[in-house]
Amino acid sequence: MNIAKVDLNLLVYLDVLLREGSVTRAANQLSITQPAMSNGLKRLRDLFKDPLLVRTSDGMTPTKRALELQPVIRDVLSRLESSIQPEVEFEPSTSVRTFRIMTSDYAESTLLLELIGKLSKLAPNITLDLITPSDVTFHDVEQGKVDMAINRFDELPLSFHQKVIWYDTFACVISSDHAAKDNFDLQAYLQGQHIWVSKTGFGVGVGIDPNEVQKLGWVDAELTKIGKQRDIRVFTRHYHAALQLAKTQNLIATLPSKAAKIFKDDPAITVVPPPFDIPPIALKMAWSALLHHDAGHIWLRRLINEVAEEMSPSH
Repeated sequence: MNIAKVDLNLLVYLDVLLREGSVTRAANQLSITQPAMSNGLKRLRDLFKDPLLVRTSDGMTPTKRALELQPVIRDVLSRLESSIQPEVEFEPSTSVRTFRIMTSDYAESTLLLELIGKLSKLAPNITLDLITPSDVTFHDVEQGKVDMAINRFDELPLSFHQKVIWYDTFACVISSDHAAKDNFDLQAYLQGQHIWVSKTGFGVGVGIDPNEVQKLGWVDAELTKIGKQRDIRVFTRHYHAALQLAKTQNLIATLPSKAAKIFKDDPAITVVPPPFDIPPIALKMAWSALLHHDAGHIWLRRLINEVAEEMSPSH
């Protein structure tokens, strides 16, 4: 049997016929004429090569084949009906959904920290599964295996939906007893020793070659433009590690400002502006077209935007 040639309305007819046990009642249920229902039963008998319903002293009685088909057809129709119904509104307060988010340490330390606080109040049973960039690929996001990627991206596949969450400037974090604290000019910056923090992209990470300045990112690219190079002693992928090292090891961490503000109330830390220009960076969220119209996903994206606005300088 070629399913492409089967009139799927016949399955609806059979479902109602078996439930009602009467051609007349089935016709009334489907709002069609009795002759049309009788013709439907004839076509069903031809399709399944079985009488399906046989008249007995108890009325129309289903055959063994019909009884085998009944739960299968009911299940198929129920699934289909469910799939084509308008999606119900997402209820965050009762949802037990898990959202998988690929996120950089920068986003996790800033945006996600605030987002989790919001979720605990608005959607206490939602779970976040935060995945590092090296654990996934663009394909995982494209296929909807990961709900969202939040990071700083140089390029994204054209099939992705994306939105800028915020633009962030840079700041330098040093120990409050650092020798250059009160005269933090370019000379002091270059004489100091530094911590480099990865922008962290997709895919398996590889080691850093300190001599490949052109691959070190925004800060070092801007230094190169003015013919300078900093002395990097530690390479890390974690902002909290960079902040702790700046605090305890007399190293300079040049970070996005929102990450630097994590320790703004720590008296052992001083946050100062960089002594040279560094263009702002964009934190983006990206997601698959497969999830673009999902009600829960839409709700989460809106909540992320709200959190980002609350964290913006104007608030």
